[in-house]
Amino acid sequence: MKYLNFSKKERNGVFVLLGTILLLIIIPFLLPFILTPEKYDSQEFKVSIAKLNAKQTDSFQQNVSEENYATNNKSLEKKYSGYESATLFYFDPNTLSAEGWKKLGVNDKTIHTIQNYLFKGGRFYKPDDINKIWGFHKDETDKLIPYVRIEKTIDSKESKENNKKENNDNAYAPYKKANKEPIDINTADTSAFIALPGIASKLANRIVTFRNQLGGFYKIEQIEEIYGLRDSVFQLIKPRLVITTIPLTQFNINTATVDQMKVHPYIRYAIANAIVQYRTQHGNYVSIADIKKIVLVTDDAFNKMSPYLKVTE
Repeated sequence: MKYLNFSKKERNGVFVLLGTILLLIIIPFLLPFILTPEKYDSQEFKVSIAKLNAKQTDSFQQNVSEENYATNNKSLEKKYSGYESATLFYFDPNTLSAEGWKKLGVNDKTIHTIQNYLFKGGRFYKPDDINKIWGFHKDETDKLIPYVRIEKTIDSKESKENNKKENNDNAYAPYKKANKEPIDINTADTSAFIALPGIASKLANRIVTFRNQLGGFYKIEQIEEIYGLRDSVFQLIKPRLVITTIPLTQFNINTATVDQMKVHPYIRYAIANAIVQYRTQHGNYVSIADIKKIVLVTDDAFNKMSPYLKVTE
């Protein structure tokens, strides 16, 4: 039985332990009565948050306004800076080359739009027609229109009716009693091409426009690339076509910019950008053949564009 008895010291220890446990159980229930929580004004907090949001919004709007102003300002400067240094002269918008439009102060994007319009069969019949080109600002056209001189062609009402009967571009134009003199495709105007069998006015304009875009022809077969020109017509007129001079417009690939090269039908943006990027990374080209190191420049692409390229002499 002595094992079931506690000494006085042991009993006191048991009581202290039980008291401590009981105290720990009761304290959480007593804390709300002992400690008074500090009260906060939620309305004041909401007002502060609202002021902060308003301040950030004003700051954002101010930044956006400044950025928009800067962007618009730069855009306007870019749009009109070229025109301020332009040289005005009399021109025919149906046959003017890209270089000619550039001298008039027209930007590259608008020039590209004009050439696409002509290449797809479009034509300017009166000076005001340049207003329908997307990208032209009214201030620009107002200054250019007095200098427009459109060459008279056989695009008369009677001619248009004949073209409709003969299926427009793809029809054979009426055979004319004309001399059989060869035509230099690098110097002939639209009337000379119209004199050929099977060539109507729209096809003649496309030939001249394509020649201007290229910067001149270096072989007769390039005429085959004209949109709407059937092979049978090409074979018919081929004996009449010659190249006596090759005044090709060439790009110096060590100095030409992307914007200058991308308008060329054989180069376009992707290759123009690759040529400039490769030059930036590896330095100037030693020869034209160096561009063949660019992945995008295939043998076929190189053979077509190389006559229009050069390096610094």
